[in-house]
Parts: sequence; structure tokens; C-alpha cells
Amino acid sequence: MTTLTVTTWSLEQTSPTDLRPATAPEGDVRVVRAEVPSPEFGRFLYASVGGDIRWTDRLGWTYARWREYLARPGVEIWVAHDRGTPAGYVELDPADEGVVEIAYFGLIPAFRGRRIGGHLLSYGTARAWDLADRWPGLTPTKRVWLHTCSKDGEHAMANYQRRGFQLFETKVEEEPEIATPGPWPGAYPA
Repeated sequence: MTTLTVTTWSLEQTSPTDLRPATAPEGDVRVVRAEVPSPEFGRFLYASVGGDIRWTDRLGWTYARWREYLARPGVEIWVAHDRGTPAGYVELDPADEGVVEIAYFGLIPAFRGRRIGGHLLSYGTARAWDLADRWPGLTPTKRVWLHTCSKDGEHAMANYQRRGFQLFETKVEEEPEIATPGPWPGAYPA
């Protein structure tokens, strides 16, 4: 079995004033919350964004597991649309004591390099900070964190740092190399 050496960096913001928003991209780019929990749409976003950068941890999730996860209070998916077409997403996952993880963030390959990512990350981070305003019963956010790794896009770490995230942990691990099919086998051009 072939393995990869993967470096994972964890970053955080500890105050809403840490956020340094990106400039909105030109054109008709909108960020909208997907308010109806949809396993099909969640899987589409996950596989479409992560297919070429080896996102594999959710590929085996069943429909029921997707449904259960997306129905949890406070889990939100915010989708960037470029002229009506989904371009990428940011997924918020609250934990105890006011901690919100940006569980997933990224763009579909055709939309990368168009200044949408910084805007989407800024918007999603702001929504992490005001998450409890939309979900009565959640503790107000005290910390927003995320992780990125050496498999992610080459500009990911710089984007996080430009938005005001600070590094707090680095791990290096070996993991099995797994081929990712994207949303369906053969969907992403080789």
C-alpha cells in the first residue's frame, strides 16, 4: 500500500475582531445558506470540491449518516454561487462551549483562482461568529477553528492567514493514499 506524508495545520480565531475580510469578487457572486438539510447536496459539494485534493473521510458515509449530521442543530452549509451556479461551500460545525469548526471549505475546481475563496471564507467565518444568533440554545461563539493540510490547494494556508487565522498546532502523519472519484468516477479531468 502506498502512503502519503501529510502535514496538518490547525488554525484559530479567538475573537470576531480577528477576522480580516477579503474584498468581494467582481460579478454576480452570492453566498447563500442551504437551509434544507440535503444529503444529496452535501455529498455533491463534498465530492465536487474535494475530489481532486483527496478528501476521502466522508466518501463512505451512508445517506442516513449524512441526514443525521446535517440535521444537527447549528450545522450550516453556506454556498457561494457564481451567476447561479454552485462554486464552493463552507460548512460550520458547532461544538460545546462556544467552539465552531469550519469543518469544510473550498471551491469546485472550475471556480478556483477567481477571488471567490477569500470572500467565501470571510463570509463563512463571520457566520461562525454569529451562529448562536440563528440557533437559540447554542452558546455564543468564543472560538472559530479549522484545519488544512498539505493535500489542500496551494493557496489554502495563505488564505486562512490573510483572513486572520493563527496557527496553533502542526501534525505530520503517514496515511494511505486513496484514489478519489470526485462526484462520480471520471468526473474531474485528469
